[in-house]
Amino acid sequence: MSIEKLKPFINGQFVESTSDKYMDVYDPSTGAVIAQTPCCTAAEVEAAIAAAKAAFPGWSNTPCPKRVEVLYRFRDLLSEHMDELTHLLCRENGKNWDEARGDLLKVKEPVEVACGAPSLMMGEVLMNVTEGFDSALYREPLGVFAGIAPFNFPAMIPMGWMMPMCIATGNTLVLKAASMTPMTSLRLAALLKEAGLPDGVVNLVTCSRNEAELFLTHPDVKGVTFVGSTSIGSHVYATAAANGKRVQCLCEAKNHALVLEDAPITRTAAGIINSAFGCAGERCMALPVIVVQESIADRLVAELVNQAKTKKIGPAYDKTTDLGPVVTADHKKGVLNWIEKGIQEGAKLILDGRNTVVPGYEKGFYVGHTIFDYVTPEMTVGQREIFGPVLCVKRVKNFEEGLTLMNANEFANGSVIFTQNGYYAREFAKRTHGGMVGVNVGIPVPAGMFPFAGHKHSFFGDLHGLGKDGLRFYTESKVVTSRWFTEEEAGKTKVSTWDGAI
Repeated sequence: MSIEKLKPFINGQFVESTSDKYMDVYDPSTGAVIAQTPCCTAAEVEAAIAAAKAAFPGWSNTPCPKRVEVLYRFRDLLSEHMDELTHLLCRENGKNWDEARGDLLKVKEPVEVACGAPSLMMGEVLMNVTEGFDSALYREPLGVFAGIAPFNFPAMIPMGWMMPMCIATGNTLVLKAASMTPMTSLRLAALLKEAGLPDGVVNLVTCSRNEAELFLTHPDVKGVTFVGSTSIGSHVYATAAANGKRVQCLCEAKNHALVLEDAPITRTAAGIINSAFGCAGERCMALPVIVVQESIADRLVAELVNQAKTKKIGPAYDKTTDLGPVVTADHKKGVLNWIEKGIQEGAKLILDGRNTVVPGYEKGFYVGHTIFDYVTPEMTVGQREIFGPVLCVKRVKNFEEGLTLMNANEFANGSVIFTQNGYYAREFAKRTHGGMVGVNVGIPVPAGMFPFAGHKHSFFGDLHGLGKDGLRFYTESKVVTSRWFTEEEAGKTKVSTWDGAI
């Protein structure tokens, strides 16, 4: 069977790469190579930046209502092609059908928010700020932005978090899709063109870190948005900021949930199973650690094991699958190494997913539901991001001990409390370090009109993605002060030192 050779999308066209290096794209459910994507050359990355720069004057001068007309049409095309796109995403990423569909619906949501750009970009005006002087604030686009996307959400992150508000506000964009999962993003780029997006406004390449370094230093790139690991994110932030660019880096997490003794056991366990093992744990808003009050710990752990054992593990595109594979063989190996590490550190392995085999899909990259109990604060398995279907249980005596333990973590993306007690829920929301807080909500991902607000080592930058932060990130303020002279004033020869500013 021939392997599809993918092409970068530059200046409105899918072009043949001149690179002699291609990277394999796998179907995680079968382990088979289904495509190869180029490691684009530095010249090709430069060409994508040049195309975005050339497109900027015309696009930024296009009236904002006309710009969002393209996004309206794109939204309709998303709906029209939903099943096709869902299958494609399942096939290259390994998410189950419902998760893949959700990935695409989380593109639609911020697209719809960005369609409100004509209202969101409205500035502020005050007449007579001093006598005879008026001031107006306008929001303007900056130019070319670069987006560096991870493998785990090949639709939502590049085409939801990065693209819509960027182009709605009048900027142009060069996306680096993850080389492990580029096919969904490339298909969505084709739909943008079909929606009427002018050539060069959005460009998409795949490349290695060496070529991507151009985004951080190129003088024509005005801002960089990144989602990925903390080690790379800190480098992206430091390098791009040192080169005078706007930067937002959304990075790793080790989200914790505090489960108090009044939480309903069955429903709480269901929420934990969903958030810990959904998307095979490959998301920064997963819930890989629960901090449980000792008085209910045994009952909750037993319920978690029982519920996990009822979940079906299988190929991503089987609509009855609950847990699909992880993305690559290397990633599977990394998750298995973490499980071994947990055993060595002394955590109690009460559900072991290491030897999971799916009949008919023996070469797929499957890791089953894995649960560790009696995880203590010094164990790295409960502190570092594993990015796989592994849940750690930490036991505490009370609310204060649990909150202190959670806040000791270096990451602060999301944090959750399960309780029926309003006082503790309010105290938790006020005192947790997590930037996105769930009260009886296992995956507290905000809707697109709110920012994705990670804290501590989960985020580098000043303005978060999405919401009003996203609008501000992709625009800069310009304040215009004006004065109109009467005939008498036009003849004056003396002007105040501050000329109306005081």
